[in-house]
Amino acid sequence: MMEDERLRSGRLVYYAEDIDRINQILDRLLHLSDARCALLVDKEGHLITKRGEMSQGFDDESLSALVAGSFAATKEMAKLLGEEEFSVLFHQGVKDSIQLTLVADRALLAVMFDDRTTIGMVRLYANETSTKVAELLKVAAQREPLAGMGAEFTAEATKRLSDVFGGAEEEKKEKREGPGGKPTG
Repeated sequence: MMEDERLRSGRLVYYAEDIDRINQILDRLLHLSDARCALLVDKEGHLITKRGEMSQGFDDESLSALVAGSFAATKEMAKLLGEEEFSVLFHQGVKDSIQLTLVADRALLAVMFDDRTTIGMVRLYANETSTKVAELLKVAAQREPLAGMGAEFTAEATKRLSDVFGGAEEEKKEKREGPGGKPTG
């Protein structure tokens, strides 16, 4: 299977109900741990959902991509050390810190926090959150994919597109070649 096909088949489709449930779990994490912000990001760096806010704003999409890149780089470092991967990463700053947790080998939970809480509280509730979100992702992965439009729709759409674009092509050909396919001029 080609890489782009593997990525498409491995991506999950999230319904509004999925995001609502994940948001409830992330809200609980923020409340119990006293963390400031939580992002759920897929391993390719696409933001799935965000809860909470940091004191200074940041670009969610850029941070999501950097979270995935950091995790991918650390995974390669783990391999050099004989590990499959590190499932939890922690980056500490002067005022703000971030913990990254692998969720069901599909997503990354990024929890940003400051000195209002401790790394121990964040780790405890991030692990609990990771388990709960993993259960939701498992259900989503087992869900039947959306049905296609069906053979009848595809055939009708193809016919109509051919009428529109194919007909225009025939008119151009007639103008170039003249009636009956004979060149003009």
